[in-house]
Amino acid sequence: MAEQVLKTVIIGSGPAGYTAAIYAARAGLQPVLYTGAEPGGQLMITTDVDNYPGFPGGIMGPEMMEEFRKQAERFGTEVRYEMISRVDFTGPVHKIYTESGTEIQAHTVIISTGASAKWLGLDSEKRLANKGVSACAVCDGFFYRGMEVAVVGAGDTAAEEASYLAKLCPKVHLLVRRDEMRASKIMQERVLKMSNIEVHWNTETVEILGDESVDGVRVRNRESGDEKVLPVKGFFVAIGHKPNTDMFKNWLDMDETGYGSSTRYVQNANSRGVCQWRCAG
Repeated sequence: MAEQVLKTVIIGSGPAGYTAAIYAARAGLQPVLYTGAEPGGQLMITTDVDNYPGFPGGIMGPEMMEEFRKQAERFGTEVRYEMISRVDFTGPVHKIYTESGTEIQAHTVIISTGASAKWLGLDSEKRLANKGVSACAVCDGFFYRGMEVAVVGAGDTAAEEASYLAKLCPKVHLLVRRDEMRASKIMQERVLKMSNIEVHWNTETVEILGDESVDGVRVRNRESGDEKVLPVKGFFVAIGHKPNTDMFKNWLDMDETGYGSSTRYVQNANSRGVCQWRCAG
């Protein structure tokens, strides 16, 4: 049996979820926030955060999310450490269900489930996560200033990451699995014009080397089968992100990648009480 209908439910506990909670709580909307399987979102697996205003000395990702949580609770947000498994947006009152099967009813649901970085699936990648392996050059590139690094990917994200790192690092190796890139033409031209970016075509990652930090990466040419070790200290995975929106596919308009139109969500928020906080992180 469902509890009393809640005013506002927020699904997701990354920066977007807690920001939504702070605004909703200050507006008297009595938000209840469900953290999901990864309370704090991707920042919980991030070390030093130096590019967020208000922390001149930097701050650790988990510590930042703890501060976000405290601020949200200060204004009256109720945080529930549970995962939402499915939703039902029919009717004027919306229903969401926890993993244990508990039904929650709410007048407004804010979706801030964010996205998860795609990984290569290597054991060494997991072992060296945050020890030289990263999915965000803008977040972590500063720590590899003056060092040789590698980026794996072929789309705009990979091109942007490589271009950004090329301003900090003497050599950037861009590992592309095929003989062409998927990035837009202008991004490809930018990468190819930078003298300190070396593109390795038809190349796949075999293993990331190192014990407590990255000492290199073993790569293989997909045509010849030849392997070699690149002496990098940082390894950046830029093969895309997957939005955590599967449970909403039958309820909200989305594109083929799982993202939705921000305009449509604003309209839905006004008419149906369902919205997506687009800055989910």
